[in-house]
Amino acid sequence: MAISPDDLQSVAAVMEAAASVREAAAHWRARDPTMRVVVVDAMDMRGETPALRLGSRSLYLATSSGHCWSITARPEEATALILTQNDA
Repeated sequence: MAISPDDLQSVAAVMEAAASVREAAAHWRARDPTMRVVVVDAMDMRGETPALRLGSRSLYLATSSGHCWSITARPEEATALILTQNDA
């Protein structure tokens, strides 16, 4: 499943409007049940480059070929969204 530019804009709008990244993830899961959406601690993503940064919140695109996951900068390869919030 690819992420379109429209999807990225929609995810950004949801992330900005939500009270928390967990709420944003729940909203997106309800909107698109086929998309994997994961919330992780920002420290778990250190060293990775987010696809979007919205203040203290970040969105990463992930892909998997079955077993191993990796971060991708290419929305057309993405099969999951990873959301974080830096509370520091």
